[in-house]
Amino acid sequence: MTQLGEAIARYHKILEAEPYKDLAWADALQSRMKSSHLMAQNRPVSPVLRPHFITRRQYTNMVKAAEALFAALDRVERLALSNEKLLNRVHMLPAEKMLAAVDPGYSLLSVTSLLDANIHNGTLRFNGYAAETPAGVAFGEALDNLFWEAPPVREFRKKYALTKVSGAKYLLTALLKAYKEFGRKNKPNIAVIEMRPPFQGSDTPEYALLAEFFRREGYNAEVVSPDQLEYRNGVLRRGDFQIDLAYRRIKVQEFLIRFDLTHPLVRAYRDRAVCMVNSFRSEISQKRAMFDLLTDETITSGFPAAERKAIREFIPWTRVVAPTNTSYGDETVDLPEFILKNRERLVLKPNDESTENHVIHGAQADDAAWEKALKQAMRSPYVVQEVIEPTKATFPVYQYGSVSMRELRVDVHPHSFLGKVQGCSSWITAETPSGFSTISGLAPTFIIDSK
Repeated sequence: MTQLGEAIARYHKILEAEPYKDLAWADALQSRMKSSHLMAQNRPVSPVLRPHFITRRQYTNMVKAAEALFAALDRVERLALSNEKLLNRVHMLPAEKMLAAVDPGYSLLSVTSLLDANIHNGTLRFNGYAAETPAGVAFGEALDNLFWEAPPVREFRKKYALTKVSGAKYLLTALLKAYKEFGRKNKPNIAVIEMRPPFQGSDTPEYALLAEFFRREGYNAEVVSPDQLEYRNGVLRRGDFQIDLAYRRIKVQEFLIRFDLTHPLVRAYRDRAVCMVNSFRSEISQKRAMFDLLTDETITSGFPAAERKAIREFIPWTRVVAPTNTSYGDETVDLPEFILKNRERLVLKPNDESTENHVIHGAQADDAAWEKALKQAMRSPYVVQEVIEPTKATFPVYQYGSVSMRELRVDVHPHSFLGKVQGCSSWITAETPSGFSTISGLAPTFIIDSK
């Protein structure tokens, strides 16, 4: 058993011992989650009673690899924005292209971003990227603090040194740096822009926590929905609240379903009346086709050696599905034929995560279903990607007053602010054939060292 495995086994034994097995501490922990607004869809944001532990070596290797990839992705985004042919390969909507053409007033493409990582012992792979900040920044920091003082964790810390990895302060620093480059010197009023679902009467808990954090740091901050905004006399506002810095937590496609390009937020952005982070330009990285460009050596051949090495070692081969020839390793292959013949090791993913199209795993489909999925992928923007085996670990899950040991999938999200990794969060979920699970959420994340 590895040292990490031994540490996890020790933690589980602590849970089985007095005075923890009566679960009074677990009830108290969930009550504190509720009182701290750590809720998602009326459930505590974390369904587990054990933190996710990452070794110091795993964390160091992840940071090094992720920062090289963030730099490479920034290069690819800039190339695509200056090259119509490359931009067309990403399959942006016309309105998305129009918004991407607007200069946001600062040079940074992605002020905040994240990668989806799978860490297993000595292996590390990344299978997704998004220019946004995950729930782990706001929820994760509060969750880490709650678990830090939980009785079993205090007992565990007698033998193991734990380090928190949350980074809300780095998020604020990144926002303020973009605002400074934008050319403003005043102390900004910050609006967290969320797309509130119909009939939701209150702010989303995650965004409410962020606004509360900004206020504690001395900034006026509110959570605002796009339909509450107005723009007049060169000022973007919600009622009497004047907005200087808009922290965008909505995807462009979500926005365009309900609004057009005459919306107050768009007009204020075009007039540079508001500094928006991330800018609309960062939407290019929301497309899964970005990994097509990233793994195309004809595009990246001039990149620094460290970035090319990180792409080769940590990014799965990815191509936009199309009737074309492409490279796979040292071979040139007919892409549709290659997809049909290699079902077991491939996955088809819609280019836009927010669409109604679904991810199709070749290993979970028979030949007929796979051929049908390929035909669908040829009609609408899809990518094909080599499968990365998910990382799984056993966690004590607390539901309905009892504990069960469940094998859960673990995805780690390193958080990038201004291209530098500052902390990470862990998303855990029980995999099911339908893809829907009531056991999902965040696990508090700590770096673990022996004392």
